[in-house]
Amino acid sequence: MNWNNQMRHYMKDHLPLYVFVSVLFVMGVIFGALMVNALSPGQKEEMERHVNSFIQLVNQGSQIGGTETFWSSFLLHIKWIGLIWALGLSVIGLPFIFVLDFLKGTLVGFSVGYLVGQLSWKGMLFAFISIAPQNLIIIPAIIMCSVAACSFSLYLVRNRLMQRKGELSPAFFRYTAITLFMGMLLLGVAMFEAYLSPHMVRWVAPMLLEAQMISAP
Repeated sequence: MNWNNQMRHYMKDHLPLYVFVSVLFVMGVIFGALMVNALSPGQKEEMERHVNSFIQLVNQGSQIGGTETFWSSFLLHIKWIGLIWALGLSVIGLPFIFVLDFLKGTLVGFSVGYLVGQLSWKGMLFAFISIAPQNLIIIPAIIMCSVAACSFSLYLVRNRLMQRKGELSPAFFRYTAITLFMGMLLLGVAMFEAYLSPHMVRWVAPMLLEAQMISAP
């Protein structure tokens, strides 16, 4: 019960930061989706070839996923939240945390926007199968890490620049514990991406090959 009260108090105290970071992420998603329209015809054709090749390989039964994919995915996630954690250790890193949040939203928005724009409802199905599941955990994890980093950075401002005395260790350990817990969740995400997501993609691949915008090479 005490832990629940602490979490409720923490969320209430940091609600403005959660709102700000979430809005920043949504703005990134919108920006990424709009970037699809800025692609030249040549760029769209090149991306279409890559998507087509991937779907063909999956439909032909080529091996995707596995241990190599797991480590690649996990290291990517850890590097992302690790960079956020490192930036939160200094006051000057605060703006770069916001840049990373906006960039993550842009990447998600561009990926979904491209698939939907090129493949219509089948692209939406592909995005729902291959992008949405893991991002239901990745996005909240990054937002929580970002809020924790911003909170710690602002704590440093209050206790150093404003000459307020306070124990740094409890705040640091709480900040690091949040990041480590999110890392554990992302470990599960990497396992999903490596061992479950490929089977889901194989299920939807034949339907994607029937889309008019994807043609066999």
